[in-house]
Amino acid sequence: MRVLVTGGAGFIGANLVRRLQSSPAVESIVVLDNLSTGHRENLERTGGLDVREGSILDPGDLADAVRGCDAIVHLAARPSVPRSIDDPLASHEANATGTLRVLEAARTLGRAHVIVASSSSVYGANLTLPKHEDLAPKPLSPYAASKLAAESYALAYATCFGLDVLAFRFFNVFGPLQDPDHAYAAVVPMFLSAAVAGRPLRVHGDGKQTRDFTSVGTVTRVIADALERRVTAPGPVNLAFGNRVPLVELVERIERILGARVEVEHTEPRAGDVRDSQADSSRLCELFPHVEPVDLDEGLAATVDWFRLGKPRPLP
Repeated sequence: MRVLVTGGAGFIGANLVRRLQSSPAVESIVVLDNLSTGHRENLERTGGLDVREGSILDPGDLADAVRGCDAIVHLAARPSVPRSIDDPLASHEANATGTLRVLEAARTLGRAHVIVASSSSVYGANLTLPKHEDLAPKPLSPYAASKLAAESYALAYATCFGLDVLAFRFFNVFGPLQDPDHAYAAVVPMFLSAAVAGRPLRVHGDGKQTRDFTSVGTVTRVIADALERRVTAPGPVNLAFGNRVPLVELVERIERILGARVEVEHTEPRAGDVRDSQADSSRLCELFPHVEPVDLDEGLAATVDWFRLGKPRPLP
């Protein structure tokens, strides 16, 4: 099987490439990334790749990248809720229009298997917990709306054009290679980077908001299995296992792993942020009954190692 990974130089993408290189079902891997948030050095230790610097918004780049592929894992996106509020059009172009272009490119391959990354942010203002896939989406940000559009296009293409599609809703994925150094960094790398450097941890709001943290090791394990077994689903699938952890507890777990107290600095809540998040994993477990999630503390410890050593250890 020849697999195209869009956004393959990014955090999840580069970890997935490492996982796929050890899969007997995968013969070759193409990476397409414009390096706006991904980094070429994320792939330095992974040989035998066809790495292409280009954009999913460029039909020529996509046509060249998909040629001869059997499957596409579409991870390329413009991440971050705050970033989408600062520039809604750019988020729409990358996430919604970009996904549409990937799906159009996939149509040229015949019965391609396409895995699309959506987000738990699509649930937005729907307060029901845990979040199950049949809930009405209520996006609170342009980012969430663009991800809902992306998964909707993917599922519509499955119906209209016979593409084999699997749309995953990611929940607060964390792990090695996640960038802590830009203004829109996710909470786990932001916290760990500050803690390892001895800086205060900035918590937006009271810190009692909850998240369903998912190790990138779990995410890549599920995607690799989905590719190998060509798993599809007629609706979106939560990719998380129902953990509900307040940010104040996340700080305590980080302290235990570091063996030291950390200073916390509370700031104003951020616009567009969801207060609580927790996945219903029933659909995921039906499709992937043998996948065991990486323990949160184990995943955090692996990520701390990366921050300290500058290189990821093998994914659990």
